[in-house]
Amino acid sequence: MTGGRTLLDRLVLGVPPGESPVTHVEEIAARSGQAVPWPQWVPTEVRSRLAAAGVAQPWEHQARAASLAWAGTPVVVATGTASGKSLAYQLPGLATLVADPRARVLYLAPTKALAADQLRALTSLDVPNVRPATLDGDTPMEERDWVRAHANWVLSNPDMLHRSLLPQHARWASLFRRLRYVVVDECHTYRGVFGSHVAHVLRRLRRVCAHYGSAPVFVLASATSGAPAESATRLTGVPITAVTDDASPHGSVVFALWEPPLTALRGEHDAPVRRAAGVEAGRILADLVVEDARTLAFVRSRRGAEQTALTAARHLGEAAPELASRVAAYRAGYLPEERRALEQALASGSLLGVAATNALELGVDIAGLDAVVLAGYPGTVASLWQQAGRAGRSGAESLVVFVARDDPLDTYLTHHPAALFGRPVEATVCDPANPYVLAPQLCCAAAELPIRPDELAVFADGVSAGAASGEGARPAGNDGAASSDGAASSDGVASSDAASGDGGGDEAAVRAMLDGLVAAGRLRRRPAGWFWTDGDRPAVDIRGSGGAPVSVVEVSTGAVIGTVDAGAAHSTVHDGAVYLHQGKPYLVDAFAADDGVAFVHADNPPWTTAARDSTDIAIVAATHTRRYGELTVALGAVDVTNQVVSYVRRRLATGELMDETPLDLPPRQLRTASVWYSLPQRVLDDAGLTQDLVPGAVHAAEHAAIGLLPLFATCDRWDIGGVSTALHPDTGEPTVFVYDGHPGGAGFSARGHAELARWLAATRDAIAACECPQGCPSCVQSPKCGNGNDPLDKAGAVVVLDLVLGSLSPG
Repeated sequence: MTGGRTLLDRLVLGVPPGESPVTHVEEIAARSGQAVPWPQWVPTEVRSRLAAAGVAQPWEHQARAASLAWAGTPVVVATGTASGKSLAYQLPGLATLVADPRARVLYLAPTKALAADQLRALTSLDVPNVRPATLDGDTPMEERDWVRAHANWVLSNPDMLHRSLLPQHARWASLFRRLRYVVVDECHTYRGVFGSHVAHVLRRLRRVCAHYGSAPVFVLASATSGAPAESATRLTGVPITAVTDDASPHGSVVFALWEPPLTALRGEHDAPVRRAAGVEAGRILADLVVEDARTLAFVRSRRGAEQTALTAARHLGEAAPELASRVAAYRAGYLPEERRALEQALASGSLLGVAATNALELGVDIAGLDAVVLAGYPGTVASLWQQAGRAGRSGAESLVVFVARDDPLDTYLTHHPAALFGRPVEATVCDPANPYVLAPQLCCAAAELPIRPDELAVFADGVSAGAASGEGARPAGNDGAASSDGAASSDGVASSDAASGDGGGDEAAVRAMLDGLVAAGRLRRRPAGWFWTDGDRPAVDIRGSGGAPVSVVEVSTGAVIGTVDAGAAHSTVHDGAVYLHQGKPYLVDAFAADDGVAFVHADNPPWTTAARDSTDIAIVAATHTRRYGELTVALGAVDVTNQVVSYVRRRLATGELMDETPLDLPPRQLRTASVWYSLPQRVLDDAGLTQDLVPGAVHAAEHAAIGLLPLFATCDRWDIGGVSTALHPDTGEPTVFVYDGHPGGAGFSARGHAELARWLAATRDAIAACECPQGCPSCVQSPKCGNGNDPLDKAGAVVVLDLVLGSLSPG
């Protein structure tokens, strides 16, 4: 097998000196494993089956986490990819079932593929008395009856727990009564609004179990992450002990940061354009396949994975035609048997190269890879290391190549390697206090079992008194000079006018929320507690998509060819939009927003479309405000009013602007959480930023800040939005807002507030280090700007950020 350093040298062979795309190479030393004897409590039957499967002894972290769980201590094991986290929960679960086949274990995974993988692992062990079975939305009713009656290791997901098991808890009483362990796998994926909902689903699970007399031990598995004990505690509501010292072996890794070269093309406002990360990843994938290196390329989208695989196959068709068939794509949407065939082909070596979405990031066991290529930052440092960890499982030296997109964060990382290799992984962010989550989850809990007054503590963890109070809404301000970048939004708001709280646990806040639901007619108060008033169960979407999806209907056949999230519909399926489905272009004939339907016909126009919008933001309540000299920094609740007002068409071949067409779509309002800062105009004047220059300066600073926040909070730039204005009516000063793109907030802006100095310092460095003269996608241009990236002042943004940072750290 060729080593990682040799593979990297061959990738850049022939590149002239000084023109190498490699900006940094990090060599990560090999690590030897530290095995320990089996804990005495592990039954002989379990040891022998594991030994037959090739597990002679556990690694130290596996034994420690398993022993904590066996002793009744809730635990999270947060170690690297391929470190054997599954054994940490398999050991106590298997030992329990061997001794008592009537006991139950509930395993929750974020994906069906991961649950299926775990089922195969448990089935192959064939431990006596262990009867595993999956239970998800695809499980036929007759199989569900068997699972309920006979399975003692149930593999499911939070959606199924929320929609079926908990609402029908009487039918599943034997499971809840005998439940000994709850396994939450890949728990770092439960973040934002989805994570906040899952946090309450797990609290509802604890409550139902208590009703049937059980108190299961929680065992969580996570990628390496910051503050795993705190994150797991917030997710489950119970104190969690973390095991983080990885004792598994791993081969050495050569990790290269790769910045694609500039092309001759010019983008918006004549900005230089770099070669696309997916195209570059396809070229690298082909070169590695030629070197006989088993390679996995991670690409951010399904379509991108397909295109990267096609790019690699095309290059191989020219250079080594006999290898072109040994490259494939892997993504969600494939049939299970198709995915399994691809996994086996990659593991066996019959496939040498696979371009995949993050469907291969979580848990699925692919071993022995020589190289991993990351086409763009995957959104979090935790995900980056999860994906990179797929390389080098066989113990030999491997190669990881991170290929930067033309994006502020990706560019920053390629030129600031310490941001990846010299810092702790970010903490998972979720906010159980979000009133748009807490209120519907309390309704779900009351529909399952009336909420007794002595149960408020179950829901109070992470909820502060501010979560159920706040000033009423008022019209959003508009000074005519705001610039905005939209995020996901929602039609309508929840009954609470609240800002997210700051944690700390407050039963009074939960009681106030319950009383508000009583006043709204959702619950009924009785001396025994709070009761659900409706005959039907509450309809709650724990994925937090912000409303029912919009159906995309092909007019010639009447067939629904796809759906679009409600929050994205106005900007993606408006009248005249070019809509892509499975790589095929369609034109939108009509968008019926009230009916949730977009009518399209197949077409292949030589242009693309992009929506333009306007956004206003009004401060509802500032929960945290602090002055640093002339600088004001705040965190609180805001009302964001967004309206798509037009769309532009650009030629596919050149990007040339063809025209702009007005649209008549209703505005949408989002109440959410935001961090903001403001400076008086006189301070900006003294720094040379006169009033006419301020709009472009704050707009550019806002764009770059949105791009860099994912480095400090577990979010994607599409999870957040921003507004900048030269004179905001609520502050009376030039102000920059960055807000969560989900009703009530998702914890991202709060994380930005906590990391403000580091976040804005990275933002400033990213802008200043970019080589472009006026601003480009690598620094201050945004792919989702509703104002067409106009105005933008790159130099002015550096001045603004210097003033802010100088105030935050005087002297």
